[in-house]
Amino acid sequence: MKPNLKYIFLTIAVLVIFGIYLANKPHRNVSRSEPEYFIDAKSLFTAFEEYEEKADAKFLDRVIQVTGVVREVVQDDDGNVRVTLDTGNDFFGIVCELQSSSHWTKADFKAGQEVTFKGLCTGMSMDVVLVRCVRVS
Repeated sequence: MKPNLKYIFLTIAVLVIFGIYLANKPHRNVSRSEPEYFIDAKSLFTAFEEYEEKADAKFLDRVIQVTGVVREVVQDDDGNVRVTLDTGNDFFGIVCELQSSSHWTKADFKAGQEVTFKGLCTGMSMDVVLVRCVRVS
């Protein structure tokens, strides 16, 4: 019975070490990553709206460069900025959550302004969301 106990503790130790590694794994650096897709806001939203499963398979967890017109800009109490790009849909859009280390503020974006962001696509939850975005132009 004792030899089996040794293997059980060894297995648990390996799993704990692997869990610690995954928890501390660094995030993907979006600003240094090359975009896998270049797309406009309306086309990206349409892809998710019409065929969400296909769009998830194509765009989810990938760096995307999206161009669109600013519809709304929100800055929370912590200073994090979220820019919503117009998609032609009155209720939903492409939400670009800027990196927390970003120097951009709410005042840097105006409704009607065309912008390009690069970010990591997390999929659709009413809006299509890109996180850790950086402004390209």
